[in-house]
Amino acid sequence: MPKYVLAYHGGGMAATEAEQAATMDKWIAWFGTLGAAVVDGGNPISAAKTLKSDGSVSDGGGANPVTGYSLVTATDLDSAVALAKGCPILEAGGSVEVAEAIDM
Repeated sequence: MPKYVLAYHGGGMAATEAEQAATMDKWIAWFGTLGAAVVDGGNPISAAKTLKSDGSVSDGGGANPVTGYSLVTATDLDSAVALAKGCPILEAGGSVEVAEAIDM
């Protein structure tokens, strides 16, 4: 079955420990609804640098930096998008980029 990268953009860290715990509970519950489709739950991403084709390096991830990722399986791209629709980052104002990972 094809694999899809869910690349998270935006969102933010909850301010208090209680809010962080509540957010984590939402992520755990969402992953629970995905079941066996989750290949790798992924991780949040922190510091980043961008390497450009001219060899220059800049801090950050560009205009819309990746803030985390997960890897899931789905029958096709539309099915992977449907899985992403429940992602808690959407509640925090973020977005999810869904892209097929090509096996090489």
